Amino acid sequence: MKRLWPAFLLLSVGLCALARDGNAQNSGPGVAEDHTAPSYDLKAQSLLDLETIEKKFTDLANAVPADKLTWRPSPDARSFAEVFLHVAGERYGILGLMGAEPPAGFTRQGFEKSTTERAQIVAELNRSWEFTKKTIGGMSNADFAKLLPKLGPQANAGDVVYILVADAHEHLGQAIAYARENGVVPPWTVEKQNKTAEKKAGQK
Repeated sequence: MKRLWPAFLLLSVGLCALARDGNAQNSGPGVAEDHTAPSYDLKAQSLLDLETIEKKFTDLANAVPADKLTWRPSPDARSFAEVFLHVAGERYGILGLMGAEPPAGFTRQGFEKSTTERAQIVAELNRSWEFTKKTIGGMSNADFAKLLPKLGPQANAGDVVYILVADAHEHLGQAIAYARENGVVPPWTVEKQNKTAEKKAGQK
């Protein structure tokens, strides 16, 4: 299954484009074609969303006990460390679909198993986030609409960014499930619980 990720991403981008194309052409009773200019700022929103997720990934990586980084729910599943490194490496792979070149020295083969050291895992997450931020931040609005025919009918760079955001959420959910299974409460949940407790204490 792990080797099928490029095909899955290509299919996902193609489906996004097909859905958009179908919606634009859809007509019938009660359905009007929308000719207004899009107002949603995918660039700003995707960067904000991905930055929030990056912080959660690094906070969680720092919260997991060192001896649990090699834990996996089953023999055929990724370990904690492998999930975090998969996220870092997949950022290069997904953005590569629109031509972004990964940093010099990055090799996808074996990357997920390259380390179980917390500091290095966090460093790789941060490095790939800087790459992501620079890549998306350097795109113009017109770049998001740039067609990528090799990915599917009417597929564009914006579809690739959308897939990256969706994929990040998927793996964050996976990492949270891993954490809960090992009795680790996500740091942002702890923070929220502490604020709630302080608020209640102040009301007494």
